[in-house]
Amino acid sequence: MARLTAGVGSSHVPLLGVAVDQGKTGDDYFGPIFAGYEWTREWERNTAKPDVVILVYNDHASAFDMKIIPTFAIGCGERYKSADEGWGPRQVPDVEGHADLAWHIAQSLILDDFDMTIINEMDVDHGLTVPLSMMFGTPDKWPVKVVPLAVNVVTYPVPSGNRCWALGEAIARAVESFPEDLNVQIWGTGGMSHQLQGPRAGLLNREWDNRFLDALVGDSDAARHIPHIEYLRETGSEGIEMVMWLVMRGALGAKTRCLHRHYHIPCSNTAIGHIVLEPAEKL
Repeated sequence: MARLTAGVGSSHVPLLGVAVDQGKTGDDYFGPIFAGYEWTREWERNTAKPDVVILVYNDHASAFDMKIIPTFAIGCGERYKSADEGWGPRQVPDVEGHADLAWHIAQSLILDDFDMTIINEMDVDHGLTVPLSMMFGTPDKWPVKVVPLAVNVVTYPVPSGNRCWALGEAIARAVESFPEDLNVQIWGTGGMSHQLQGPRAGLLNREWDNRFLDALVGDSDAARHIPHIEYLRETGSEGIEMVMWLVMRGALGAKTRCLHRHYHIPCSNTAIGHIVLEPAEKL
């Protein structure tokens, strides 16, 4: 049977993709950011060795726009190209999907009362490709297959943290019922505190971000009940992206342990957060 073995949380700041693509990951500005991912890169390569990553992210008006706004969408295609976000597509490998697992998850979620939007063709933007670069560097081919799972955190109404956590629980049930022997990880991306516009542009909240990271570890489910207004007040208009981390956390079961954690301010005008978790009781 498929096994959901670990969860990874990470920011997906587009500037990090620029640093990778331009070979600047070791310079004075970016070096401390990327140093916090070195443990994870080695762990993924030598210890974890996942077959598939369910990658929870948000699209930035690349595959979706104001014409179509799915709350939850799952990619069931065989392959996804890098999107052109205005300055040409990133020169990274195509993302290879795992269509059989994706369709199984889609069916399981819909029968579990989650109304998923099914996507067979789309390009994926920095929200998905930057986390892959952070964990795997610059390979000729990504070492994992990916099931993209897009969450609307761009246009209100945004799903609640509780609903995202419950979606993670449903994803875990779906993975565990898939008959193929697969090592599966789930990643929650986006965040942490940041605001890109208005009088509070540049807002960062180190204390709140770290309390959020604390809440992902152990047996508490308090994070699922954080109201939207708290994210907005404490972490800025784009801090709401952290609800996507709760999909990852919900999938890991009642209790987690932390394998690695990293936090850095700033990257551009954004806080960088990163955490690696595993279920406290391994499958």
